[in-house]
Amino acid sequence: MRLYQIDAFTSEPFRGNPAAVCILDKVRTAEWMQRVAAEMNLSETAFLLRRDDGFALRWFTPTVEVDLCGHATLASAHALWQEREPEAILQFHTHSGLLTAKRDGDWIELDFPSKPEERADAPPELLESLGVANPVYVGRNKFDYIVEVDSEETVRALTPDHARLRHIPVRGVIVTSRASSNDFDFVSRFFAPGSGVDEDPVTGSAHCCLAPFWASRLGKNEFNAYQASPRGGIVRVRLEGDRVKLGGRAVTVLRGDLLP
Repeated sequence: MRLYQIDAFTSEPFRGNPAAVCILDKVRTAEWMQRVAAEMNLSETAFLLRRDDGFALRWFTPTVEVDLCGHATLASAHALWQEREPEAILQFHTHSGLLTAKRDGDWIELDFPSKPEERADAPPELLESLGVANPVYVGRNKFDYIVEVDSEETVRALTPDHARLRHIPVRGVIVTSRASSNDFDFVSRFFAPGSGVDEDPVTGSAHCCLAPFWASRLGKNEFNAYQASPRGGIVRVRLEGDRVKLGGRAVTVLRGDLLP
């Protein structure tokens, strides 16, 4: 089985978000895939199995399976084209429905479902764990809390208490603000210790929430976004009805064989 490690949402090695991609030889159990993901010890490991109409795709953190993951889908498309997959548009069958990826020059564009948030009361431990005393806004969607703060400086300066954050029963927490420079429209960070990832470097699926969130505030549907983790990464975002187009680049840093 071919195994890749790919840095997603970047064109530079050792930046962006690393994902492992395993191209399966046959159907494997969830327990087996979870053990491989724990062995890889990256924020996500993607598992691909060819079907007549595309590929089955599942994603695992080191500790749990997740229902939606952007950067590992981007990495999966990149890996398949590295394997000389002839299709210009790839179809992935997932727990979140049909997802697609297509080439756009040296970028890859993903087609994901929009996941808008609704205003929500923040449990006291959420803001205390983040160290945010006066949020501009708190909301929640199916997967995550989203917390808007007053500035990019605040986003970058966060040092959450991951041990406390781990007990909040959600996949993760998005923290965001308007960008301070003209290069980007908004910035964000994503913390998911309850899913086995203290901070995810670049989170495509979080932008399925960020796209409708910032569309309603900035009055437009296309954005250049920056996830301000220590590794950092750039995401092109476009809201089209109930779908979100996520654009990013990727670079392979490791390729090998996983022995049965």
